[in-house]
Formats: sequence, C-alpha cells, structure tokens
Amino acid sequence: MSYIDPCEVSPDHYKIIFNNEHLRVVEMTLPAGEKDNEHSHPNETVYFIKGGKVRIYVGDETMEAEIPDGHVMYHEAWTHIVENIGDTDIHAILYEPHM
Repeated sequence: MSYIDPCEVSPDHYKIIFNNEHLRVVEMTLPAGEKDNEHSHPNETVYFIKGGKVRIYVGDETMEAEIPDGHVMYHEAWTHIVENIGDTDIHAILYEPHM
C-alpha cells in the first residue's frame, strides 16, 4: 500500500507544525466520538499531551488501547484508522523522520 498523508486526508485532525529536510512534526487532535480517515505514518514517535481510549483499525484487524496523558510511543511505518471511543479529546504531537 502506498503512503497516505494524514494531513491531506484528515485535515481537521492533523496539521503540520514543523517541517524540514530531516523531520516533520504533526499536531493531532481527535475529539471524543470522532474517527479519522485511513492514513499512513513512516516510523513515528508520538507524545500524547492528552491521551484517551482508542480503537485502531489496521487492515482487517481491530485493537483497543487506553493511552495515558504524557505517554510516548514509537511505532514502525504503518497505515491505519484511529477512532476516539472515549469521553475526552485526544491531543498528540507526532514526530516523523524524512526517509
């Protein structure tokens, strides 16, 4: 599957706040009850300013997670959909290296 830019397919939820030849930094806001569109990330590090309860769809698989405030996560490149199934808005900063 080819790369799907979250800032292009879900501009209400993802916005670039810094970008140069080495790194792209993206702000994510996902209000309670909302779902973003399918998108990709290269290897990413995510800092959750405000976490929450999510359902993540990867292909035909679904998983749920409770992400605490202040959590830092690293994930290899992937394509997925995120749904906020909690009662609070999720706010995170994503760090994506340019390959």
